[in-house]
Amino acid sequence: MVSLPPSLQKQVSVMSSNLNAKLDELQQRGDRQLETTVALCEIRTQLQELTKSVESCQSEVSEVKRDMVAIKHELDTVQQVKEEIEELREYVDRLEEHSHRRKLRLLEQGLTVFLSYSILAAVLGMLQFGYNTGVINAPEVNIENFMKDVYKDRYGEDISDDSVKKLYSVAVSIFAIGGMLGGFSGGIIANRFGRKGGLLLNNVLGIVGACLMGFTKLAESYEMLFFGRFIIGVNCGLNTSLVPMYISEIAPLNLRGGLGTVNQLAVTVGLLVSQVLGIEQILGTNDGWPVLLGLAICPAILQLLLLPVCPESPRYLLITKQWEEEARKALRRLRASNQVEEDIEEMRAEERAQQAESTISMTELICSPTLRAPLVIGVVMQLSQQLSGINAVFYYSTNLFTSSGLTDESAKFATIGIGAIMVCMTLVSIPLMDRTGRRTLHLYGLGGMFIFSIFITISFLIKEFFGYVQEMIDWMSYLSVVSTLSFVVFFAVGPGSIPWMITAELFSQGPRPAAMSIAVLVNWMANFLVGIGFPSMKTSLENYTFLPFSAFLAIFWIFTYKKVPETKNKTFEEILALFRHGNDRSSLRDSRLYGEEELTTNSSRETVLSDAATVNHTHDTDNLSADNPKQTRR
Repeated sequence: MVSLPPSLQKQVSVMSSNLNAKLDELQQRGDRQLETTVALCEIRTQLQELTKSVESCQSEVSEVKRDMVAIKHELDTVQQVKEEIEELREYVDRLEEHSHRRKLRLLEQGLTVFLSYSILAAVLGMLQFGYNTGVINAPEVNIENFMKDVYKDRYGEDISDDSVKKLYSVAVSIFAIGGMLGGFSGGIIANRFGRKGGLLLNNVLGIVGACLMGFTKLAESYEMLFFGRFIIGVNCGLNTSLVPMYISEIAPLNLRGGLGTVNQLAVTVGLLVSQVLGIEQILGTNDGWPVLLGLAICPAILQLLLLPVCPESPRYLLITKQWEEEARKALRRLRASNQVEEDIEEMRAEERAQQAESTISMTELICSPTLRAPLVIGVVMQLSQQLSGINAVFYYSTNLFTSSGLTDESAKFATIGIGAIMVCMTLVSIPLMDRTGRRTLHLYGLGGMFIFSIFITISFLIKEFFGYVQEMIDWMSYLSVVSTLSFVVFFAVGPGSIPWMITAELFSQGPRPAAMSIAVLVNWMANFLVGIGFPSMKTSLENYTFLPFSAFLAIFWIFTYKKVPETKNKTFEEILALFRHGNDRSSLRDSRLYGEEELTTNSSRETVLSDAATVNHTHDTDNLSADNPKQTRR
């Protein structure tokens, strides 16, 4: 039973008191009829007022009842929303547990024979790149003599040494111009012909370029050498885009880092082979150098023989072409197992994560806010490889060692030592890649290169100030060789392999080809600038030639420390979520420092739950407001 409001109770009490008073007065003045009539009228008036008050009370009680019903309805709705949130939370927990089990199964996958064969066949393209990067170094004097002879036969006069140096620098740097064109075309080729198909077609360019270089002396045309170097540059540019893409897409999650390092191992093996064959005792002679350059045909022919047996990238087949059965067949061969559902699920998750970007172009990639951060990281990582000064060592190490005081023969053997150390350290870095992490190794590499680039400068300065003391010359030569070799060691640890691999890891299937094209284009542009500019820079700066590289190394170290996330043991879906949910710096920083997938997963789960609760609550509140305007006002 609902009690009367206090104001109404007070009013009724006052009226009752007045009525009693009037009745008492009537008892005392019972003989006065007129006064009785007046009193009765007053009683009637007060009774009417009392009736109105009671009616008002009844209306207010009814309104309170309606409010209580509305409140009960809202409480029921809140309880319903709470139950829905709990169901959603349980679903997200089950989904997270399922994803965790799937990832654990992915991490248990091993290296199979056919996967090893496919990677070996693919990395012959990177061996081609390494071979043609280093092959021009050792026979520098032989090639310059050839150019002098051809010029004299044509024009009947000797060419100046400066002009010969410029022609040789063209032969060196035009390789990078071709690489820029090939690298920029990599994304288009990968999407149109596939990763494997693009590599097979690319070998035609490798054969043509090698033949042009091999017949240069026979044709007595250094223009043919330039054109051959350009064609082989296009071939190598395509390889640097297609090979890392192919390997990252066929490699199991737990082996992606180590197998990605095989790219750099192939490059270093190619460098070492070119340096060994380039010594004077083998092909580093006036008659042997065309054969040395022409041997670039071997990796191309070998890849043409081995690669057709390999499957196309399963990710390309499933996500780009939507050929699920072909993708399953490729995975069964690569994994040597019929249990490939985890891989299919992981690819489907990646496909769902990047559906909005499935047909992304280079312009859209550059303009995308979500993809801008990984694109900048990929580009800067490529610059950190080329502007570190390593190509100055690769292209001009023989000349560098000679200027440090070594004999020509000793300088060539020191150059071979560079190649051997590169191979050894790349082998060491393969197990470290998935154990230590990409970001950590890159920081170690850049830091060590910075330190020893300073020591290289110190060795040059020692020669300048103490060149008249033979003992100091010998000690300076030793310091120069040790510093240069240590510089190469730290390059092999991080900057040598990580930029190629991490660029492919930072992007999902849709934008990956465009991102690789842009990153490889930047890499080859920087390669060209170093190749064409280092001789002039060496002439201008003399003993301080490596100081600009030291400055760049410091800048790249700071950038890597602050901006580059750790991608070790992360699926492509998780890496994409790292940037999608982490456009704010704090999320990137936490993920980089701790490398935990739980950070992204929990953040995503809380976002889903929060959004669901907000939507449901708003919807139900709006319904209540429509039914009860007074409740809304309150």
